Amino acid sequence: MLKKLGLLKNTPNQEMYSLKELVKVQEQIKQKIILKDVLPKKITTVAGVDQSFPQKDKIISAIVVCNYPSMRVIEKKHAAMKVDFPYIPGFLSFREGPSIIKAFSRLKNKPDILLADGNGILHFRGVGIASHIGVLLDVATIGVAKSLLCGEYEEPKRVGKSSPVIYEDRTIGYAYKSKKNCNPIFISPGHKVSMKTSLEIVKASIGKYKLPITLRLAHIHADELKRKYVYQDIKTKKVKNRK
Repeated sequence: MLKKLGLLKNTPNQEMYSLKELVKVQEQIKQKIILKDVLPKKITTVAGVDQSFPQKDKIISAIVVCNYPSMRVIEKKHAAMKVDFPYIPGFLSFREGPSIIKAFSRLKNKPDILLADGNGILHFRGVGIASHIGVLLDVATIGVAKSLLCGEYEEPKRVGKSSPVIYEDRTIGYAYKSKKNCNPIFISPGHKVSMKTSLEIVKASIGKYKLPITLRLAHIHADELKRKYVYQDIKTKKVKNRK
């Protein structure tokens, strides 16, 4: 499945795949995206996933699963991998997707919904990282981005308000004002979630910070792991230098 859709066991580098081939992969995945609620009658768990880069060629994906709606942490898992695919806007899933999938496979408590730091269908070709991994993992996903990738919107005037993001004459997500004196976040369904539910879940997951609690916890966990890996690398180098 992963090989067919272009996410190999090892992250593909830019030389292995032309952008034309990567677009073809995205088009294949786009055909599998479901934009309606395929969810349990009662959502009990929500997770967030975020990445850190302790080295230029290493990525860490950290997933935090929380009870919903209490947001009590249930489980944390991560995966560290070598990565040699560059950052290219619109192709984030090829850089970060493999480590997310590996981290997700280690969870004992698979969440009802996974929030990703990135976009769902709010994307030039309608298949951001949340949609990409949602299809590959067959899990409901929502994209939450800190900056706008494409489209136009009117700035929400008050905290708790949202406005549609329009691209090519259709709504592909929402700009949501989650905190005072902060730019809006951008919410879009990834897979197996409707536009309306995506907004509702994220709004219900916002605490006193800008990002949903699960994504904030995942970001903190990813940064903690990054510091740990950097420290271990420094320690290993010191030991080698003494020999």
